[in-house]
Amino acid sequence: MTNACGVDFGTSNSTVGFHRPGQPALLALEDGKPTLPSVVFFNADDNAVSFGRAALTDYLAGYEGRLMRSLKSLLGTSLIDSQTEVLGRALSFRDLLGQFLRELKSRGEQAAGRDFTQAVFGRPVHFIDDDAKADQLAEDTLREIGHSAGFRDIAFQYEPIAAAFDYESRLSREELVLIVDIGGGTSDFSLVRLSPQRASASDRRDDILATAGVHVGGTDFDKYLNLSCAMPLLGLGTRMNNGNEVPSSYYFNLATWHTINFAYTQKVWRELQDVYRDARERDKLARLLKLIDQRDGHWLALKMEEGKIALSGADRTSLHLDRLAADLHLVVHRASFDAAIGHLVDSIGSTLGGLLRDAGVGAEKIDTVFFTGGSSGVQLLRQNVSALLPNATRVEGDLFGSIGAGLALDAVRKFG
Repeated sequence: MTNACGVDFGTSNSTVGFHRPGQPALLALEDGKPTLPSVVFFNADDNAVSFGRAALTDYLAGYEGRLMRSLKSLLGTSLIDSQTEVLGRALSFRDLLGQFLRELKSRGEQAAGRDFTQAVFGRPVHFIDDDAKADQLAEDTLREIGHSAGFRDIAFQYEPIAAAFDYESRLSREELVLIVDIGGGTSDFSLVRLSPQRASASDRRDDILATAGVHVGGTDFDKYLNLSCAMPLLGLGTRMNNGNEVPSSYYFNLATWHTINFAYTQKVWRELQDVYRDARERDKLARLLKLIDQRDGHWLALKMEEGKIALSGADRTSLHLDRLAADLHLVVHRASFDAAIGHLVDSIGSTLGGLLRDAGVGAEKIDTVFFTGGSSGVQLLRQNVSALLPNATRVEGDLFGSIGAGLALDAVRKFG
């Protein structure tokens, strides 16, 4: 039995995979579930740290502290070398990611009953778009943090290629497959030849016809749903007495997972007091002040995520925003959601079209489109991909598990 595992450190959820013939590859990490939400909560009331669903539960229960999510989004940015204050002390973002990865590793080892010294980490095709140097820095940083968490040997695999390996394990014939992986922070694509015979090869480079990716994912869908439908209730787009719009920067910070805490500084609070006094629609600014005073930005972001998920299967949904006002219900229609994210889906479609041109493969040649990633269920996205590849069979993988299972297979191939 190997001491190698596959680690899918995701923007929204993370998994640890361990290849065991005849058994599920993904290990149970929390409450019997194979996913651990990529969330850390520093509980100031109890001077404790919690992870995953427990972290979200503690935060929503109203404990004082700091909630940190979308940790992966820090890789490749200047923020990774910065610090934040938690529980009265400075904590570097590198140490924050290391703390989460150590917890992830520990839970995987406990579930597997063995130590993991080697790992294949999944990575997006591009951590950072159009900047090869920053992209390599992001991978190098993740490698360093993985070593600090206790992994001796680390290799990397593109996340959509890992999903392809998982799909291939169930094939009975050769297929030309487009992997569409819409994760929390990135959208990644791979065009791959798969078959039971090819699966046994140690070198699969010739089977990968093209890869592409763009830094757009599920948290971006949440963000623009938030800006379009919820933030206007808090004053976005309204005007002050001098005719200028209320500054939008406060709302963009609150709608972006890894910058929500920026809205909680004393400087911002003082600025918003002045904005409130000069606002034409003070009732809406009062909601904004209440949200910030109660530090409920993450709660509102979770509500937007809830709305996005609901709209994947319904034409409308109602979100009870009771922390803003007891009787406040926000009804969101899919048409409004589609309008809010249309530019993001267009960007994904352009990236996908470029991949097909680079590969020199006509759309009619592709046998299967394999969807994975938690946000691949967004209907506008599905419709656009289907329009590009009308003849391909559409297959839905384990939206949260295909990558992790494929990484576990790759770990066996790479480390034995």
